[in-house]
Amino acid sequence: MSTENVTLTAGDAEVTVQPGNGCRIGSLRIDGVELLRQGERYGCFPMVPWCGRIENGRFQDGATVHRMPLNSPPHAIHGFGRDAAWRTARTGGSEAVFTYDLTDPWPYAGRVTQIVELTEEALTLRLGIESRGGSFPAQAGWHPWFHRNLGGQDVRIGFSPAWQEERGDDHLPTGRRIDPLPGPWDDCFGMPDGVDVTLTWPGQFEVNVRSREQWVVVYDEQEAAVCVEPQTGPPNGLNTDPRLVTPIEPLETATTWTWRRL
Repeated sequence: MSTENVTLTAGDAEVTVQPGNGCRIGSLRIDGVELLRQGERYGCFPMVPWCGRIENGRFQDGATVHRMPLNSPPHAIHGFGRDAAWRTARTGGSEAVFTYDLTDPWPYAGRVTQIVELTEEALTLRLGIESRGGSFPAQAGWHPWFHRNLGGQDVRIGFSPAWQEERGDDHLPTGRRIDPLPGPWDDCFGMPDGVDVTLTWPGQFEVNVRSREQWVVVYDEQEAAVCVEPQTGPPNGLNTDPRLVTPIEPLETATTWTWRRL
């Protein structure tokens, strides 16, 4: 199976996936306009098998404490999938399928699958984590870097969360839910009816990010880009709100981005 880049096209939309670079979406061009920040660490990468930070790189599964490498000291951040070479399992027409086998230092055997589907008006991303043995806690989500500015216009972020996870000085949720505060943000929000965030570049594009999940991290502290990250749990969720992957029940999630020219 290949790790070469895969490009899908549908009408005026074109998406390029980089399986050899964390299976990130390296490019999303609509009508010739690039929506994602370019660069080896940018685009849009899958966060697996956890999202955001793990406090001090430690999480507990039953009586067992596991320690992950501190790639954002003093915490571990965003999982291992973004640093791995994935394999192209299938590609054809408007859809491509990629896989990645979990390995050390993740202590559980499993396989991650990402499905990318493009139409003329939408991009749908799906992630699945399967167990290759016992059960284990996990999370999955996406970390897109959208250009802050298109055609001279800065983006406007529109959403109506039910709450904001209070953020401590360590950048982790304190466990307290508060009324949403004005930005700038590097914060997790709760949307119990599903993630629904609209990015608007006046006179350019409108992109709507949706997911059935109830958690979204919004990051807009960087000058070049903004991030809208649907995920299956909050930061440090392996400790506070884990989803369990079992041999008979994988973790499955999806997000769809739809767009229109303004």
